[in-house]
Amino acid sequence: MKLLHLDSSPLGDASASRALTAAAVDAWRRAEPAVEVVRRDLAAAPPGHLTGDLLKVVRSRETDGLNEEQRRELALTDALLDEFLAADAVVIGAPMQNFSIPTQLKAWMDRIAQAGRTFRYTEQGPVGLAGGKQVVIVSTRGGFYAGQPHEAALDHQEAYLRAFLGFLGITDVSVVRAEGLNIGPEARSQAMEAAQTEIEGMFRSSPGATAAA
Repeated sequence: MKLLHLDSSPLGDASASRALTAAAVDAWRRAEPAVEVVRRDLAAAPPGHLTGDLLKVVRSRETDGLNEEQRRELALTDALLDEFLAADAVVIGAPMQNFSIPTQLKAWMDRIAQAGRTFRYTEQGPVGLAGGKQVVIVSTRGGFYAGQPHEAALDHQEAYLRAFLGFLGITDVSVVRAEGLNIGPEARSQAMEAAQTEIEGMFRSSPGATAAA
């Protein structure tokens, strides 16, 4: 089994999402010792955002006449996509930033959303081609949003990730959430402890068990 571990927070050791993705991956390893983990730190080595030039190269797949930068960007795009497609499961660290996701994570998503590889268009509508994967989203938030009246208007983080993954055909998605982290030390401690407990519970059912959807 291959597990892709993605972090996107730029906060380094101060990041709550990084601490929780690490806990999730550690729990997965304990449950499935043979799991092969591939780590991708999107903040440490952020993929560049799509440009018109890069889109033309990616869509045409023509390699003749490409300059060095175009070849490098195309190679990175292919590496990110192949890494994603090869994974049986993905742990995504996704802190809320200004009601959405970090720009580094968005850049990664733009690279792997490729017609003919992860989705295709049909007369009946789009069809995802990357189904069968299990995804755990580690969601961290400074304030409280879940179940609040303003959640639908301000949550362009979890809802967006679920919609994007669903577009690619991935429906086995779990969310581990720690919110209210910036309210105060006590609120942060309680949220992190609750998330840690939830992570442990996802893998507790039996040896070799993976996270439940």
